[in-house]
Amino acid sequence: MDFGSIREWLTVENIMELIDRYRSFGPVPGILLPMLEAFLPFLPLVLFVMANVNAFGLWWGFLFSWAGACLGALLVFFLIRKYGQRRILKVLHKHPKIRKSMSWIERHGFGPLFLLLCFPFTPSAVVNVVAGLSKVSTAQYMLAVLAGKMVMIFTVGFVGYDIKALITNPARTAIVTAVIIILWYIGKRIEVRMNMRPEKDHNVE
Repeated sequence: MDFGSIREWLTVENIMELIDRYRSFGPVPGILLPMLEAFLPFLPLVLFVMANVNAFGLWWGFLFSWAGACLGALLVFFLIRKYGQRRILKVLHKHPKIRKSMSWIERHGFGPLFLLLCFPFTPSAVVNVVAGLSKVSTAQYMLAVLAGKMVMIFTVGFVGYDIKALITNPARTAIVTAVIIILWYIGKRIEVRMNMRPEKDHNVE
């Protein structure tokens, strides 16, 4: 199965069917799928969350998605923090844009990390790697991940709950679409702002 086929297969209905197939494992599939997204960022976290809340219910689906996403993000962070200075990652560490982003995160700590992780379309894999390479404290990053992912996953889960209603209720569909577009736009603006601030900080120095 090539990459294009995988992308075509990744729909809410197919993911829900996969979760149902392994229902005997309890919450494991619901936790594992969002966790994998931290390591394979091309996987659609939004669809995993929507599938979870429709398969397990709003609250359990939210809890499993939140646990998986946080575990994945923290694992990536700790792996990068431990092995980030090795030869394979030295290229990333020396990249000017990444170094400036690292410096900006170190200066501002919890705030920007929390805001970035609140939005579903922020490239969280990049945030995890940059934070791991930076000198931001582990406590700050853990708090930002737990809080930011909570806001993001609950928002996605709430708007995506009850897939059938999205089809039968045009007003609900319009609201969900509008919310997703707004979240995408705000996330992109924060990402652009984050990319610009290192430049300003560098010029001040």
